[in-house]
Amino acid sequence: MLKIQEIRELIKLVDQSSIDEFSYEYEGSKIKMKKHGVEKSVVESVQTDVPVQTPSLPAMPGGQNSEPKMDAAAMKESKQEEDKDTANLHKIVSPMVGTFYASSSPEAEAYVKAGTKVSKDSIVCIVEAMKLFNEIEAEVNGEIVEILVKDGQLVEYGQPLFLVKPE
Repeated sequence: MLKIQEIRELIKLVDQSSIDEFSYEYEGSKIKMKKHGVEKSVVESVQTDVPVQTPSLPAMPGGQNSEPKMDAAAMKESKQEEDKDTANLHKIVSPMVGTFYASSSPEAEAYVKAGTKVSKDSIVCIVEAMKLFNEIEAEVNGEIVEILVKDGQLVEYGQPLFLVKPE
């Protein structure tokens, strides 16, 4: 069986390489990794097979049913404001691919909520990978500003989980 450090190194190597999919099998252990772009296209093809009803939009003046559109300048300005808001915040990222858990068990209270004060060694969540539950620490003293993922959500390596306002 592979050790968690070996799995992390494999993830880093696959992430840095040009390959899109990687499979490894050794003594009954199997690992299969897909890069985000490949996985996304699979999800999109599955979603198109499912019939979805979309609500109709109310008629706009001039008889057109269309959504309001944001011009390129407005989109750029919005993105710049968002970057300014998060520029001074620390991102706690997932060190591995796995499942995010906000608490130690379904009955337990979440480790942290927005507004919770944390220290460097405070446990903020658990990421489960291959039946191993890895406690994730805050890495910085500060206050949790936003939780970016939902309990039970699959997370990618390097995906931001929390935004923390450092002290």
